[in-house]
Amino acid sequence: MHIGLVGLGKMGGNMRTRLRNNGITVTGYSHDPKVSDVASLPELVAALPSPKIIWVMVPHGEPTSQVISSLEPLLTSGDLIIDGGNSRFSEDIKHAEQLSIAGIEYLDCGVSGGVWGAENGYGLMVGGAAQVVERAMPIFDALRPEGERSDSFVHVGDVGAGHYAKMVHNGIEYGMMQAFAEGYELLAKKDIIKDVTGTFAAWQRGTVVRSWLLDLLVRALKEDPGLSSIKGYVDDSGEGRWTIEEAIANAVPMPAITASLFARFASRQDDSPAMKAVAALRNQFGGHAVHKAE
Repeated sequence: MHIGLVGLGKMGGNMRTRLRNNGITVTGYSHDPKVSDVASLPELVAALPSPKIIWVMVPHGEPTSQVISSLEPLLTSGDLIIDGGNSRFSEDIKHAEQLSIAGIEYLDCGVSGGVWGAENGYGLMVGGAAQVVERAMPIFDALRPEGERSDSFVHVGDVGAGHYAKMVHNGIEYGMMQAFAEGYELLAKKDIIKDVTGTFAAWQRGTVVRSWLLDLLVRALKEDPGLSSIKGYVDDSGEGRWTIEEAIANAVPMPAITASLFARFASRQDDSPAMKAVAALRNQFGGHAVHKAE
């Protein structure tokens, strides 16, 4: 199988590597000529066999909409666009309707795995028609970890469902990170606690809170035991807000996730030790930038 990949940043570049390592031919396009395989989107489309499959991996919102609108006149009926970024589910519905006029197929794919995905594989949540998902399955199988498909891949439902599931995933992630961060601050505050890093490390096996996020927090603390190099300022990239908006729209109580988002807002006012831990975790699993301490 031969596909196009638009966007070769932290996630897209690693995905190109994993796809190629697992037998998928990839022609990638980026604004950065140092990493791009072709010089333009028309060259990318021309390099692909028909029917064409193009995976879009650029920031959500206007950048994604611009890429899809630029690809539309270059493609023909039966071609397929997969949006693997973090688009809002409502944008997927709009994009699918836009492309359907020309007979172009569309899938949305929520992707989790961060900067570690090239090595470990990605968790995938897909929305769209079943026959189109099946057509793209070799791509999904190349990206996900080895083992049972159902452990790391799900066809969630119709267009928009994949990104909706990823939105909720990220909302849960907010709450989990906040809980670890608050535990870190309390342990660091108590004078009888002499080994904060060792305490978290001892939870990595045999406890009910063991997880990859815990492993990454231990990694961050070993690299910088007091997190002194990081300012306690935490950004939010949209999915947490959207999760809470959907909770309100559907009358679903989400006090933990809502509080975790508000804690990020608070981090922009005070240099909080707990927010340093959240910032460190985001850097560890996703390569997200941190604000350096003065």
